Amino acid sequence: MNGYLNESNFMMVEEGFTTRDLLEDLLVELCQESHQQAFFVADLGDIVKKHLHFLKALPRVKPYFPVKCNGSEGVIRLLAELGAGFACTNKAEITRVQSIGVPAEKIFYSSPCKQVAHIKYAASHGVRLMAFDNEVELSKVARSHPRARMLLGVTADSSPSAHPSMTFGTTLKSCRHLLETAKEQAVEVVGISFHLGSRGLEPQTFAQSVAAAQLAFEMGKELGYRMHLLDIGGGFPGTEDTRARFEEMAAVINSALDLYFPDGCGVEIVARPGRYYVTSAFTFAASVTAMGEVPTEQPGSDGRWDGGTGPSVSLSPPEPSPCSSSQRKNLAARGALCITSVTASTAPLAASCLTDPAPNLSCPSTSLQGPLGHPEDHISDGLELPQLQVGDWLVFEDMGAYTITTPSPLGGCPQPHVTYAMSRLAWKTVQLFQGKLPPTEADRESVCAPLSCGWEMAETLCVPPVFAPAGII
Repeated sequence: MNGYLNESNFMMVEEGFTTRDLLEDLLVELCQESHQQAFFVADLGDIVKKHLHFLKALPRVKPYFPVKCNGSEGVIRLLAELGAGFACTNKAEITRVQSIGVPAEKIFYSSPCKQVAHIKYAASHGVRLMAFDNEVELSKVARSHPRARMLLGVTADSSPSAHPSMTFGTTLKSCRHLLETAKEQAVEVVGISFHLGSRGLEPQTFAQSVAAAQLAFEMGKELGYRMHLLDIGGGFPGTEDTRARFEEMAAVINSALDLYFPDGCGVEIVARPGRYYVTSAFTFAASVTAMGEVPTEQPGSDGRWDGGTGPSVSLSPPEPSPCSSSQRKNLAARGALCITSVTASTAPLAASCLTDPAPNLSCPSTSLQGPLGHPEDHISDGLELPQLQVGDWLVFEDMGAYTITTPSPLGGCPQPHVTYAMSRLAWKTVQLFQGKLPPTEADRESVCAPLSCGWEMAETLCVPPVFAPAGII
């Protein structure tokens, strides 16, 4: 093994032991200790399965996990053990990854907008691969990290953006000028990067992006650069119900790469799958700490309830009255949901109650809030849940993406505890994958079996345990 992950880093479970089982066991412990109000359970076997699936679907693409998507130690250790690289956006993320021993050559400082102090930190810690898409960023790197190796970020979309401040990547028209400027400042450019992100990898859009990258490659070669690295970014879906979508995307990616960067052309392909790896692996449980009622006559302009907390939501509220169809009240349940970056795709639109709800009582609409009472602390509206009581526990699935941040030296919202679990079969698969165990016939068969504690799949995912992404030098 590489030594990043060992059995002390997770709870070993038997096959068929589900995440729900773990949640219920942990809840008994938490009720006895009475101080934990929220926690995650992470099925690391689910991430192993995703990794094997990725390598099978995209055999030419090497994954670099974006740490901003999930900075939890168990995820980083497992992916490092599996040989993945890491895409970091700041000093804290670089520190996090290197603290467990990941070498600098497997780190990509991927942010297109970097602080000078963070560039200097990367330089002093051997991180050389970076990205840029404008002259200002290029000048910062030229002054602070002369040994950096840069990827030029490009976009195939030349139309004006409705939100230009949120768009990264230069147009093809600007590529030659930026490459020439890099040459003048003695900055080494080694490849091209693009990122379609949440827009999804539509066939036409992705093909246009790869074609634009190929043209930018040619410009770089004409100027004397040794262009040998293509980063195709992220945007891969992360839940089982989008599995067919991922396979369609993989087919599009393989087709475009074969057309514009055929196998044997000397170009290494990397990607930054984030949600894909961790979304379905994490389940979140939170206790209800306060409750109140909000009249439905006061919706906001966007369809949500203004304020969302009602007139008297507190940490020690009176007993809520039962909801009735005549009252049509919107229940606001305040839970220990300290999630620092909930987006539209991660906001829990459905929840289940882990503890037994009050019998025969239900509310037509429930609103969830975080513990701080700020407008940005709003979680979700319109949930159909049983009548809740303070102390009940709610469970949210598919909560692995952008819910756990890298610890900051400035502090901030405390992170809920994460309990990591992995089946014995998944752990054995990791060992076989690294070639540290001699594969027997039984091992070959078991590698093709379900790997996570509750995962079932009709087809198998047999991947020979020989792949290990090479570091970018």
